[in-house]
Amino acid sequence: EVVETELMLADLESLEKRRAGVEKKAKGNDKEAKLTLELIDRSLAVLRDGKSARFVQRDPEEEKAFTELQLLTSKTVLYVCNVDEGSAATGNALSDKVAEYAKSNEAGMVIISAEIESQLAQLSDEEQAEYLGSLGLEQPGLNRLIREAYQLLGLQTYFTVGPKETRAWTIHKGDRAPQAAGVIHTDFERGFIRAQTIGYEDFVTLGGAVAAK
Repeated sequence: EVVETELMLADLESLEKRRAGVEKKAKGNDKEAKLTLELIDRSLAVLRDGKSARFVQRDPEEEKAFTELQLLTSKTVLYVCNVDEGSAATGNALSDKVAEYAKSNEAGMVIISAEIESQLAQLSDEEQAEYLGSLGLEQPGLNRLIREAYQLLGLQTYFTVGPKETRAWTIHKGDRAPQAAGVIHTDFERGFIRAQTIGYEDFVTLGGAVAAK
């Protein structure tokens, strides 16, 4: 709460210093300045109410202008609780408090044990699975951290596979095939023609059938 408050105060100071200049441009019928001024006033009202800037209501078409305000508290937040080995699966009283605070502030929260992650780094895949099973865990904390971060940011990954390498590419959820191709190279998006797709279950089933033949 102390850190959050300090960040909100920094945002308030930033917006208050910026407002006069933007207001002057807005009075000169600058459309962008008018939009920015509206977002500044909206953000100031939220911050003065003791809330982070990520709670500012805005339309999709306002998102770019809002991002340009560069407010610290507009960022997505993820709390990571480092607990002892025995609490890695279910958490403890302190992590429960963090989870409650995160939920009330529309933030993410993940429980990990740095000690467990340190031990896993020294084990083979088979030994890792056995060790995690003994602790009642299905996967390493690092995996959960990555998944939660992707979920909060609205991201997903797809893979390209070739004879020389296999690579992972990060895109936003909802991106269509042309945008996904553009992550590899902008020319792929501009010259995109079509994509052939197949369901995962069908791919696995048919792939197995081909392998059997």
